[in-house]
Amino acid sequence: MIQFPKIIQGGMGVGVSNWSLANAVSKMGQLGVVSGTALDQLFVRRLADGDTEGHMRRGLDAFPFPEMARRIWQEYFVPGGKPEGAPYPTVPMHQRKDSRKLIELCMVSNFVEVFLAREGHKNPVGINFLEKVQLPHLPSIYGAMLAGVGYVLMGAGIPLHIPGVLDAFALHHVGEYKLTVTGAVPGQDTQMILDPAEFAEGPLPILHRPRFLAIVSSNTLATTMLRRPVDAWTGW
Repeated sequence: MIQFPKIIQGGMGVGVSNWSLANAVSKMGQLGVVSGTALDQLFVRRLADGDTEGHMRRGLDAFPFPEMARRIWQEYFVPGGKPEGAPYPTVPMHQRKDSRKLIELCMVSNFVEVFLAREGHKNPVGINFLEKVQLPHLPSIYGAMLAGVGYVLMGAGIPLHIPGVLDAFALHHVGEYKLTVTGAVPGQDTQMILDPAEFAEGPLPILHRPRFLAIVSSNTLATTMLRRPVDAWTGW
């Protein structure tokens, strides 16, 4: 029987349930969880503010694809921080087929958040995504897995496709995710794919499949999820 920590720190608050909080919770022997929502936007703002304590740079230096990390740094880092009152750099909205630049940003930002949450201890950390925010799922999950995330949590919907994505990415296989599109007609292509090999710089690192925790609020949803390889579910 799988043993889970007695306390799981929630990972819902963008910029609040961050790497620093998750790091502190995991160091205490419980499960620290970072929010995976809009991490690309948050990461860009941290770089635009000058990364004064060097945390983002430390995470980027650990990223397994250094040229990708270099591109992100050169694009968004502002030495000394942007002038007061100046706008933050804009990040495009996600689409079914994102640009490579946006995919890389999403991948790197999720890696850095999980890497920093895991730094300085050997206990697991988790990342929490919202099922209803579907478009960034694939690069976000792969980036978190590159950083060794131990748990993926997901609620705000029915995350039926996520266990299969975790299985595929653990083997560096193509991840596939079918979008929920209101009004889609039969035969309409709503599939998203991500092939890790398209982003690799040299040999791909060994990955471990994180455990998946579905956050559910009804017996019907729990019964549905039983048909998938879910490690556990909880209701918050």
